[in-house]
Order: sequence, then structure tokens, then C-alpha cells
Amino acid sequence: MYWKELVRQMDDIGVGSLIIISIISIFIGAVTAVQFAYQLGDSLVPIWWVGYIVRDSIILEFAPTISCLVLAGKVGSKIASELGSMRISEQIDALEIMGVNTVAFLVGPRILGAVLIIPFLVIIAAALGMWGGLMAAQFSGVAPELFERGLISWFEPFNVRLMLIKGVVFSFVLTSIACYQGYHVKGGALELGKASTRAVVQASIMILAFDYLIAEILL
Repeated sequence: MYWKELVRQMDDIGVGSLIIISIISIFIGAVTAVQFAYQLGDSLVPIWWVGYIVRDSIILEFAPTISCLVLAGKVGSKIASELGSMRISEQIDALEIMGVNTVAFLVGPRILGAVLIIPFLVIIAAALGMWGGLMAAQFSGVAPELFERGLISWFEPFNVRLMLIKGVVFSFVLTSIACYQGYHVKGGALELGKASTRAVVQASIMILAFDYLIAEILL
């Protein structure tokens, strides 16, 4: 029962969010490449630095942080609404009367599923972001071979590990806050809407706060 629910949540969170994460990542990479190509256009810095800057910007910040902020709005509000609806309609009370551990069955698979699948979304976001930067850089006068030279220059494997650490922490933060807000809803539809909004706002703030803390501690 728990395994089926875990797989369902991973599919709902991961596959259900793949399209929006892909679109956002491509355009973030493209915009980053265009803006840095413009900044370096009249400077003495080699133009192939565009690829280097795009790579590190996406890996260190844009892929984990922006992706999880988007997921806080999409996944977080959905989780809070689902659990809140179950609480208001007394479905959670019915499960507890039947002897089901509702925290383990309703909250656990959502948090664990997010922690397992969201880092893969972050990896996809990073790859598509760099691809989007490569495509956009060509329209800004940066040859593909120069952009690719920047992508492979001074590569630090630790940056990838840092990106994955952020992905795991952010996924736990956004789902745990959403589960708490939805699980403890009291009242009717109005309170459910407020709880969903609180889940998104609080998760977004905590993601940015943990983004700073992780960078301060590990860098």
C-alpha cells in the first residue's frame, strides 16, 4: 500500500512537472546567455566566458532554486489542497478510525517521493538550461564551439554535488510545509484556500533562506 502510494506520488510530482520545468529551464538558460553575451560584447573578457558563466549560474543557482520555487507553487499548492480537502471532508478522520496511520500514509509518501524525484528534475533543468543557452548564444554572435569551450572550462564537480544537495533540501522543505498546512486545515473552503496560499508563500521564503544557508556553509 505504501509502495504504490510512493510510486504514484513520484509520478505525479516528477512526470507531472517535467514540461513546465523544461520550458522554464530552456528560457532561463537562453536569457542568461543573451544577457552575458551583451555584457561581454565590448569588454576585454573572451566571449567564450559566456558558456562558463551560464554553466555555473545554472548549476549553482538557477536549476535548483528556480525549479524548486516553481514546484513550490505547483506541487506545494496541490499537496496542501489535497490534504486540506481530505481533512475538511473528514476523510482523514475516517482513515484514523479504521486504524490507518494517516501521517505515514498521506504525508510520508509525498515527502519521500519529492525527495527522490525532484533532484532528477533539477538535473534535467540544468541540462536543458545549458542547451537553451547554447541555442540562444548563437543568435548573439557566440559560435557554438566557443560556447562549448566555456562549458568545459574550469569545471568543478563539487558544484554538481552542491546542486543536488540543494535539490534534496528544497524538495523536503516545500513538501513538508505543504503537508503541514494541508493536514492541519480547520474550517471550510475559505480556510483551505488560505492554507494553500500559506504553503506556497512559506515554502518560497524557506527555500530562499536555505539557499543562502547552504551557500554560506558549504562555500
